[in-house]
Amino acid sequence: MVDDEAGESAPTGEFGHVPVMLGRADELLSPALTRESADASGAVMIDATLGLGGHSEHFLRTYPGLHLIGLDRDPSALAKAGARLEPYRDRITLVHTRYDGIVDALEQAGLPPTGSVHGILFDLGVSSMQLDEAERGFAYSVDAPLDMRMDPTRGLTAADILNTYSHGELARVLSTYGEERFAGRIASEVLRRRQIEPFTTSAQLVEVLYASIPAATRRTGGHPAKRTFQALRVEVNGELDSLRAAIPAALDSLAVGGRVVFMSYQSLEDRLVKQELTPRTKSRSPEGLPMELPGMGPEFEFLTRGAERASEEEMADNPRSAPVRLRSVERISRRVTP
Repeated sequence: MVDDEAGESAPTGEFGHVPVMLGRADELLSPALTRESADASGAVMIDATLGLGGHSEHFLRTYPGLHLIGLDRDPSALAKAGARLEPYRDRITLVHTRYDGIVDALEQAGLPPTGSVHGILFDLGVSSMQLDEAERGFAYSVDAPLDMRMDPTRGLTAADILNTYSHGELARVLSTYGEERFAGRIASEVLRRRQIEPFTTSAQLVEVLYASIPAATRRTGGHPAKRTFQALRVEVNGELDSLRAAIPAALDSLAVGGRVVFMSYQSLEDRLVKQELTPRTKSRSPEGLPMELPGMGPEFEFLTRGAERASEEEMADNPRSAPVRLRSVERISRRVTP
């Protein structure tokens, strides 16, 4: 998946995208999937952001005994991924849900929510399919309806937000989720213009941004619409709230020896992933004790040092991998709750 339009000219495969950091994800997850059997018989993997199924297809093809549970909130993505993964239909469970629906997805697959999963992959951000389908409204380079819903069957659209949020609410969204320095100015211009004509298309919003952001700033730091479009997308889809709820559920679902890989495309996602993972890698024993108290040791250990980046070669081959930050942990114990 991707965060912005930096990779518009990226090469695409038969199903419209090239999976990001696929080799590294396999390298990290393989030991957990094959711990009991070389072909991953008995192993369960969750692809929490199924998209077009590029990563899932690789793991199903590489590990003939693997059962994969694929999650996606986008009905169109589920249908296309289902067609792609049809050769593996006996080993997949596809679930229409956000990635914070892991517990329900496991229930649909007949598995308990704790200790039943061996590998999990989160490939965050907007999918290549959603970005490439102009009518979805994610792209700022073409004029399209201001929708931005990953699940187009429910929830507010970006146009709804622009036309109904107060100045303070809109400025908060742009500042918090887009890290936009000119959030207040943009919000003021949005409110002024919506009194004349409601927002319906991306071209209207881009015009506001060019009017609100100083020319000197527009000439540096990429397209001036990038931050605002990101912020609206995150708000429309509740992405950070969903991720904040999904991480503990994912970690709890892992068996001892199980691993999870997170690929983030913006600093807000990566910061949240780090904040959620770090406490689980720490001991709960009081400092200064000569030994670890039983059941108080760390539950996880990091498999990556900091956030890993795509290689120069991969970024050249697939520009949409340029922003990715990858973090991974392995469950090394399970604390017993009193």
